Amino acid sequence: MPTHTDGGSDPRRWKALWVTLVAGFMSLLDVTIVAVALPSMQRDLHASAPAIQWVVSGYALSFALVLVTAGRIGDAVGRHRIFLLALTAFVLCSAAAGAAPTITFLVVARVAQGVAAGCLAPQNSALIQQMFRGAERGRAFGLFGATVGISSAVGPVVGGLILALADGPQGWRWIFYVNVPVGAIALLLGVRLLPRAVPGRRERLDLGGVALLGCGVLALMLPLVLAESGGVRHLWWLFVVGPALLVAFARWERRVAAREGHPLLDPRLLTDTRGYAVGAAIATLYFVGFSGVWLVFALFFQNGLDYSPLRSGLAVTPFALGSALAAAVAGRLVDRLGRLLTVCGLAGVALGLGGTALILWLAPKGLAAWLTPPVLFVGGLGGGCVISPNVTMTLREVPVRMAGAAGGALQTGQRLGGAVGTAALPGVFYVVLAAPGHDYHLAVATAVGLGVLPVLCSFALAVHDWRRDRRGRDTPCPPEVSHSHLHAGQG
Repeated sequence: MPTHTDGGSDPRRWKALWVTLVAGFMSLLDVTIVAVALPSMQRDLHASAPAIQWVVSGYALSFALVLVTAGRIGDAVGRHRIFLLALTAFVLCSAAAGAAPTITFLVVARVAQGVAAGCLAPQNSALIQQMFRGAERGRAFGLFGATVGISSAVGPVVGGLILALADGPQGWRWIFYVNVPVGAIALLLGVRLLPRAVPGRRERLDLGGVALLGCGVLALMLPLVLAESGGVRHLWWLFVVGPALLVAFARWERRVAAREGHPLLDPRLLTDTRGYAVGAAIATLYFVGFSGVWLVFALFFQNGLDYSPLRSGLAVTPFALGSALAAAVAGRLVDRLGRLLTVCGLAGVALGLGGTALILWLAPKGLAAWLTPPVLFVGGLGGGCVISPNVTMTLREVPVRMAGAAGGALQTGQRLGGAVGTAALPGVFYVVLAAPGHDYHLAVATAVGLGVLPVLCSFALAVHDWRRDRRGRDTPCPPEVSHSHLHAGQG
């Protein structure tokens, strides 16, 4: 297998990091930015409601399907190469989506754009592990976590700003066109700055694992991304098929590993790599609540309070600001505080979202507008202490040779959690709203309050892991078992 150059002493590593962060920001932003432009797209392209939904769901679905496979390919043939190829494809697909003459063309371009984004995403975290060591890695993951959190929260704001500036019937096209110059600059800089891989022995791709994992993720996500058009009601049986396929995938991977083959996702990442399994579970649960509440807020502010898309996005901006501030600091503290930082962050998110739900339900309309920003800001401070520290702690013990596949699996869990939240929480909002009285305030409070529950479950997992770490520090480990055999090839 290829061995990668050690970027830990590369003087260009921080500049290279910013290239990966810009590319990652674009790919994650495109998950949510399109939502505010759907009405104008539907009108201009004369599209049906089910067809226009695929502009969002096609991207999210193809993004999630390729994450682990793309990460594994990056591990095998070079992250630098896959990053540049994926970024090139992303820019071209963005241009194609902006120029789309029909809804069918737009959906195809968005699906292809999602594949490119899914190939790009796992290279980001893998390149951080390759380029940085020690405390610097924590700071780099802090910036990466800020990018993930901000891109998820500010999509509606950025989309609203673009629509406001590009006024006119075709203004929605600039939501895609804006990626072209930014992506082209990142591509040129990436060619110069990203560390290259030293050629080594090629590995055979685990095609059986690719098929089983891809079909399993597809079965779980398809009903969720089609929830608005009855996907859960008509395709509920896929919720049985999906877990069965993932169990078969786990067994297949164990068999490949036992035969000294090259599994798509090495089972020892979950069993022998300290912090990986619990970190992935924390991230998945957190994204169930974190991803779903933004759509609920948009529905409440735009439909319940008649806000414009831009004003609706600005209403939740305090969370993004708090997240950005905290994430940059959290990256410097994670080596010192460890899992305790995640515990405090999850408590802050639960407090911020729960408090916002109560304010929107109980406070008078005029007073709520003044009370929600500081409470959301507190939630954002907590959010900034969740994503980047958790990514750091989840991936820090992963061997660099497995970094792409491990990062892809972590992000697949986040995408699955996000799909669950995005389907479930708006569904709860509409169910409560359909009751007599059509109370928007009760609907938003119920849906956001429900979103706090998976955050609290994530909090419980983090507390358990923190307490286990404290007990581990108090119990000396014999030298002969202090390091897993999995890390023999760490460099």
